[in-house]
Amino acid sequence: MSGKLHSLTDVLKKTLFFFEELSVAEIVPHVQRKMLRDYTEEQVEEKVSLCLRQNSCFTYNPKGLWSLNLEGSRENDQFYSVLLRRQQPMSIREVLRTGTGSKNKKKIRPLVSGEASLITDGRFIQLDNGYWGLTEWEVEAGQYSLKQLVIKAHKVHPGGLSRQQAFEIVNSWRPTTLKAVEDIHKKFNFFEEIGDGIWVYNPSVQVAYEDLMKRFIGSLNKMKEKWRRDRQRWKQKADLLERQIGEIDSAYKETAAALAAKMEEAGQHEYLITQMAEKDLLLSLRKKEIYRYREHVAKLEAKANSILHQCRLWVKRAREAEDEKARMKESLNKNQASLEALFTKLQQYKEKDRENKARLAEIKELNAAKIAELQTEIVELKQKLDKAVESHRLDEKRYREEINILSNDLKEALESGEEAKRSLRFLQQELSQARGQMKKMEATIRSPLIRAIIKLTGLFTGSKKHRAS
Repeated sequence: MSGKLHSLTDVLKKTLFFFEELSVAEIVPHVQRKMLRDYTEEQVEEKVSLCLRQNSCFTYNPKGLWSLNLEGSRENDQFYSVLLRRQQPMSIREVLRTGTGSKNKKKIRPLVSGEASLITDGRFIQLDNGYWGLTEWEVEAGQYSLKQLVIKAHKVHPGGLSRQQAFEIVNSWRPTTLKAVEDIHKKFNFFEEIGDGIWVYNPSVQVAYEDLMKRFIGSLNKMKEKWRRDRQRWKQKADLLERQIGEIDSAYKETAAALAAKMEEAGQHEYLITQMAEKDLLLSLRKKEIYRYREHVAKLEAKANSILHQCRLWVKRAREAEDEKARMKESLNKNQASLEALFTKLQQYKEKDRENKARLAEIKELNAAKIAELQTEIVELKQKLDKAVESHRLDEKRYREEINILSNDLKEALESGEEAKRSLRFLQQELSQARGQMKKMEATIRSPLIRAIIKLTGLFTGSKKHRAS
């Protein structure tokens, strides 16, 4: 697959697809090798963490590791199948223009509106020319360090590997040597030998090792910064001493010149005194002139001393002005560099702002459509609710009337039931009395006299009926 990756998200997708699970500290070196070379490690780590948290295709597990979600969205399945068949990057416009082999091109149209969803789909990556490819296509293993390749080999085979097996697996990804693989196993203590030349990878030990190395590197950076500040301070002191030594040297030279001039003047003065001694007559005449000359010489010496002092002050001020000028030039260069960097960042922010505005416009259109649909549904639901409330009110009124009728019927039924119970009790009492009388009559009938009377009565009644017939 030719072309560079478009963004940090695509670099993270490729890296996590190859290594399956990585921490932020492990991802940072790979990202800094591909992009963000001008950023510090802390700035790269901050940007990587922000990108991982904002994109839904990256998942975080309780172990503190990030992984790539390759399930994706169903609306992108058709585009995925098209790229899988073509086996080369394509743009959305190219897919819409060529089609997928069927006459119905309406199935491809959601891909245009859903191009933003491809960014959050772990199966797709975007190239810098605007084309889209699949994350599962050929991964450039040469861009990853040998240590990470050995770790991946052990992650794929958690049961353990020998050095020869690890070498064969890593060599299939990129050319290496058995000695290099052995050195990696010996160098890092998170590779443990469990016996018979079998090595396993311990991720918890690696986390502790990376944390320790990070703190160690941080302390080294602090010491390096302190050493740099001390070196700068001593350099400034040395420069100051050199300037002071130069000033002292120039002062010595000026003093020596002044002393030489003074000695020359003293020699001339002595020569004049000798001449005046020889010419005593002239001395008395020129005595006042000599006094005036001495006063003039004293004034010239004072004036020379003041001029010498002023010259020294001017030399000192000129050197300070030159130093100030050099510092201003250095600060100006730094400001220009920082302004260029800020201008570059401003251009990047403007580009991101344009992209965000375009995305915001798309989101606003989608939201407007959804709001219109929701408002239509709300009106329909309000109408249905009014109808349901009206029908519920009518049903409630009917049910209340039926409840009143049934309550009246229930009261009448209860009253009739009470009367029936009373009549039943009276009938039971009469029945018990009748049964008592019947038992008494049966007892009387059982006597022989009553039976004989009954038989005679029967015979008598029978003969009467016979006669009447």
